[in-house]
Amino acid sequence: MAEDFRVEVELDDEAHGYPLRERLRALNLDDDARERLGRNVVVTRDGSRVFAYTSTEAQAREAKQVISRLLADEELTAELVITRWHPVAEEWRDASLPLPATSDEVERESQEHEAAERREAIEEGEFDWHVVAETESRESARVLARKLDGEGVQASRRWHYVTIGAVTEARAEELADRLRGELGDAVDVWVEAHLDADAFRPFQFVGF
Repeated sequence: MAEDFRVEVELDDEAHGYPLRERLRALNLDDDARERLGRNVVVTRDGSRVFAYTSTEAQAREAKQVISRLLADEELTAELVITRWHPVAEEWRDASLPLPATSDEVERESQEHEAAERREAIEEGEFDWHVVAETESRESARVLARKLDGEGVQASRRWHYVTIGAVTEARAEELADRLRGELGDAVDVWVEAHLDADAFRPFQFVGF
């Protein structure tokens, strides 16, 4: 089964990313190497870091060998590591670490991811997900916000809208389902993703 792997190349100098990228673009492999590498290896660059994305670990290892040879030809030094995407933890981890195989392992990675998201939200002062509740009146919104605050759930109120930050989509959906059950049809509740969490936003658009 195809998975998501990548070769992470940490070059000693940001400028070295350009010749490496061009050498990879112009690379002419023999038939055996091309077969081992697969049809498509996506290469991206971020400053001094170059990433080569593959579908399998075998292709990632072949890509690492190809890149290592090019680095030697260019007399460049870099650190290379193969990582694998862990969809539960939502992060790249060393390829030697297996994906969670049991329900306990899945739960552990899920908790690790949630803890990391919470730390990031606290540091940045912003959540990636929001639950929005549109109440019938300003007073009902005030009551709901006060109730949530009393439970330790930080909520903000603007007019008759109440918004609550959540660290993951799963937690947001869980809270939204709970509010729908408690508040009934009189309150419209939905989940929104904060896609530009790194940008300053003086306005929050609800329902656009």
